[in-house]
Amino acid sequence: MSRLTIYPDDAPHAPLVSATDPREISAELAAVGVGFERWQAGAALAADASQNDILVAYAHDIDRLRQQGGYVTADVVSLKPDHPDRATLRLKFLDEHTHSEDEVRFFVEGSGAFYLHLQQRVYQITCERGDLLRVPANTCHWFDMGPAPHFTAIRLFIDPAGWVGHFTGDKIANEFPRHGE
Repeated sequence: MSRLTIYPDDAPHAPLVSATDPREISAELAAVGVGFERWQAGAALAADASQNDILVAYAHDIDRLRQQGGYVTADVVSLKPDHPDRATLRLKFLDEHTHSEDEVRFFVEGSGAFYLHLQQRVYQITCERGDLLRVPANTCHWFDMGPAPHFTAIRLFIDPAGWVGHFTGDKIANEFPRHGE
């Protein structure tokens, strides 16, 4: 279930808001410039679907996002609980970082949690199949796929180089509840 939990950035065990209604999640995030939408992720994907299979299955949605945001490239990030490098890959995204362009993710399978550090608050958004999240460029954030990751997300970029993180060095991510734990 999609969920938004908002914490003071200095009180990781004292949530201010907890919401599961997509309209409430969208409204809370829109107030800080973040986009959240519930879409249909109805394409039937084989268990061994390739990146290309997924991009073809969601081509209409990807084209619409490209037109709206000027995105040049799309790829797929997918991880299953049995991936041998899951712990290393999880660590890659757990430190607070920014990007010089928007971070756009459309979840087509499973779930993961984004944590946004904005205006002395931490917004934990647990995204699931059908969630589209648009995080503005230069927003401090981190992503947690959990200890047994199971997710597939389509990522869109303006820069053809794809995912480029600029790490802040802030250890705030270590203070907040982790996804799936």
